[in-house]
Amino acid sequence: MADYKEFEGKMKKTLDFLGQQFDTVRAGRANAAVLDQIQVNYYGSPTPIQQLASVSTPDPRTLMIQPWDGSVLRDIEKAILASELGINPQNDGKVIRLVFPQLTEERRKDLAKQVKKYGEEAKVAVRNIRRDAIDKFKKQQKASEITEDDYKTIEKDIQKMTDDYIKKVESMTEKKEKELFEI
Repeated sequence: MADYKEFEGKMKKTLDFLGQQFDTVRAGRANAAVLDQIQVNYYGSPTPIQQLASVSTPDPRTLMIQPWDGSVLRDIEKAILASELGINPQNDGKVIRLVFPQLTEERRKDLAKQVKKYGEEAKVAVRNIRRDAIDKFKKQQKASEITEDDYKTIEKDIQKMTDDYIKKVESMTEKKEKELFEI
């Protein structure tokens, strides 16, 4: 029978990537994942904050960044200010605190739109993977490597797998949207 592992693996990666995108959406509570995309210029090379400092959450709405090398404190602060995080870092000379304000209704709606957009992009990616899979097996059928009956079965299996992954994307998107309006 046909091997779908390659395509299922790609669909799984799409879900993983969607999860990472959702982690970077600021939902009113402190989450260290919002710092994942921020790079600090450390001795001329872009370096993730997590490689330069320990990040902790002393309370649900605060992130505390404590660099191992005190000389990078200002660089971390600059990188946070230059990012799209939208939070002013509080630097006391030893640590940087990021206090996440309560989300306004308007901001929640903007974030919900962003979450929906990420979800739609993931669905498109899953459908593209389905198209690639169908194309591959259609070529095999035309080359007489598989029978027409096998092709029909494969087509149904791939469609079912696609539908399952689309449902997972929708479920993740719904969960993230709920999270935005719970706080």
